[in-house]
Amino acid sequence: MQHILDELARRRAQAKLGGGERRIAVQHAKGKLTARERIDLLLDEGSFEEFDMFVEHRAHEFGMADQKVPGDGVVTGWGTISGRAVYVFSKDFTVFGGSLSGAHAAKIVKVQRMAAKVGAPVIGLFDAGGARIQEGVDSLAGYADIFMENVLSSGVIPQISVIMGPCAGGDVYSPAMTDFIFMVKDTSYMFVTGPDVVKTVTNETVTQEDLGGARVHAQKSGVADGAFENDLEALVQVRRLVDFLPSSNREAPPRRDSFDTPDRDEPSLDTLVPANPNKPYDMKELILKIVDEADFFEISSEYAKNIITGFARIDGETVGVVANQPQVLAGVLDIDASRKAARFVRFCDAFSIPILTLVDVPGFMPGTKQEYGGLIKHGAKLLFAYAEATVPKVTLITRKAYGGAYDVMSSKHLRGDINYAWPTAEIAVMGAKGAVEIIFRADAKDPEALAQREAEYKSQFLNPFVAASRGYIDDVIMPHGSRRRIARALKSLKTKQLSNPWKKHDNIPL
Repeated sequence: MQHILDELARRRAQAKLGGGERRIAVQHAKGKLTARERIDLLLDEGSFEEFDMFVEHRAHEFGMADQKVPGDGVVTGWGTISGRAVYVFSKDFTVFGGSLSGAHAAKIVKVQRMAAKVGAPVIGLFDAGGARIQEGVDSLAGYADIFMENVLSSGVIPQISVIMGPCAGGDVYSPAMTDFIFMVKDTSYMFVTGPDVVKTVTNETVTQEDLGGARVHAQKSGVADGAFENDLEALVQVRRLVDFLPSSNREAPPRRDSFDTPDRDEPSLDTLVPANPNKPYDMKELILKIVDEADFFEISSEYAKNIITGFARIDGETVGVVANQPQVLAGVLDIDASRKAARFVRFCDAFSIPILTLVDVPGFMPGTKQEYGGLIKHGAKLLFAYAEATVPKVTLITRKAYGGAYDVMSSKHLRGDINYAWPTAEIAVMGAKGAVEIIFRADAKDPEALAQREAEYKSQFLNPFVAASRGYIDDVIMPHGSRRRIARALKSLKTKQLSNPWKKHDNIPL
């Protein structure tokens, strides 16, 4: 019996070495952790249960019959984060460059299906060279099997992808369909076709970093929801994100006790909005002062900075926060901001996370670049997302809420549940100057008359009380009491029930 146990121990030790000590050393030299080291950091200590440690590929062509490594380039299984179950797969670059074979894909599909079955998040750690060319169509079929599970699990369980090395070709589409993508600066990249193909087809010369590095996707394309300095920071932040999320659409988000009382006043908010309506202020200051213990997990912080999205807690309960940022482009809604916020709102709605919307928006971005880029359709995505959402929706207008952007930002007309405004709120079709120049064209050559008309317009329309008199604003509140009023509003909505008309699925303007 002992020799059998010894053989098992030997096989386990061999499998855990992956591609061997030399390749592990090369991985470390690049500033990257191994697949198993990453799992150990991601999960609670000692919680990982591995599946399919001894799986090998079944290819025979091109000498592959003599090149078999237990595990076949991916480590799969489940464990816990803060005591809650998660399923994980971690691609092992030391084995065939982490390339995907039919057997490799089957291992990933197994954990995807198990995660969906039990209702637990699935986290993918990517560090791979794409499809295993020696397997041809079998590797392509494996990708499609993974994609299918991504689609079926969308909105059912949270899916998180962490790009920690190369991710190219077919490998990029699975992360693209997950809920969140994080990248590691300088060691990870994502692109459909690499620099050599780009050079051949378009004659462009570009590096891997400039084509698909973490900074490119976190700042320019919006593909990545965050870029972190190294493997350790990325994995710690994934743990932090998971703590805000429910395990599935069948459960509520986890509650965390807080020492921050929900009825806390914040006197500094009374002076947050400048007297000059054209002067910016930092909306993040408002967020940090009204959420529990100033703990805010921002999503896509470097992309479309004119709108802020992220998770926080109020009175211990997870909320999704969407806020215009007056410090960037005056908080205007453009193509990128609309797409970013719409996707975030739909995620929150899919997983029953209440949405807090903080509004200071002068309208939609004008210009040919925006119109040619399809601002109408992209802006409609955000409108559609808010209108469709059935979760509790609490809205606070701090200053400007002009034109169609007022409607879009979770207004009462899009089934906003409780809509507040500060006394500084300006709810109107447009600003006073533009409105007066249109309404009183006849006085265009009389500056004094225009100034008087502008003052009248400001007095009559640029305040929250007209909207409040119509019932579009539920109350005009004191800024210092915002946390207390929002916390009470969310508490009152915990038992909210609302459903949309039956349909196979909607047709959001993609």
